[in-house]
Amino acid sequence: QVQLVESGGGLVQAGGSLRLSCAASGSMSSINRMGWYRQAPGKQRELVAVVFKGGVTNYADSVKGRFTISRDYAKNTAYLQMNSLQPEDTAVYYCNVLGKNNGGVYFDTNYWGQGTQVTVSS
Repeated sequence: QVQLVESGGGLVQAGGSLRLSCAASGSMSSINRMGWYRQAPGKQRELVAVVFKGGVTNYADSVKGRFTISRDYAKNTAYLQMNSLQPEDTAVYYCNVLGKNNGGVYFDTNYWGQGTQVTVSS
């Protein structure tokens, strides 16, 4: 069992910044990647950013240059620094993790956090 806890969401004006955190805990021996997704009302959940083991990152085109994902390996925590926020960024942001359990076997399911609401006013 893996638990993910997101935090850092809130209400911010356009052009402002927020920093999201995702803390992973539970039966883990290693983490291959951690990612951030978001889902706005009436829309599908979409990938925002992902950080792989070793530090390689990928971003959705819509957030490139504005968002930065990072990871604290010692704390099993991923961060999403969001700058120059726009109303279109309004969504519930979810954390996802992929790795191996304490038995050295890849997770048998996708683990998601409960999400944190980000609202950007115009």
